[in-house]
Amino acid sequence: MATKGETTMPKTEYVIEPGKQDITSTIVLDAPRELVFKAYTDPELFAKWWGPRRYKNEIDKFESRPGGSWRVVQVGTDGSRHAFRGVNHDVVAPERICATFEYEGFPGHVALQTATFEALGNKTRLVAHIVFESVMDRDGMVASGMQEGADESMDRLAELLAELKSSR
Repeated sequence: MATKGETTMPKTEYVIEPGKQDITSTIVLDAPRELVFKAYTDPELFAKWWGPRRYKNEIDKFESRPGGSWRVVQVGTDGSRHAFRGVNHDVVAPERICATFEYEGFPGHVALQTATFEALGNKTRLVAHIVFESVMDRDGMVASGMQEGADESMDRLAELLAELKSSR
């Protein structure tokens, strides 16, 4: 339980069924959906929350429109570099983003993610559905620590949204 002055981080729920090639995550964020959508589509904001804290995001390309491509390089404190890229297939503000996702360190394994942003008053239910090319690809992503990284990203997003709301 949070004490006065602390915020409780929202918890992401995951559906990862054995033998299936998809993952669904759901989280309710304490911010209006327009603000959550902006944090997903504005490269400066995206760089502040995406991925584990031990990485700094370098935005190489970030075209938040249908057909636009994106590429983000995560730079570790040890100098390691991990690049991710994809193409936005559908961007409907502030409702939905459908994009491919590929880790350049393991090329040729492309996933398709659809993120939907549902308004719940002044909160937002964010549902991310990721479909992998195979069960093996999905299981590999899970084994790589995807859930811990995603949880840390959502914590960072919640912190950023709280800052953005307080500065309005």
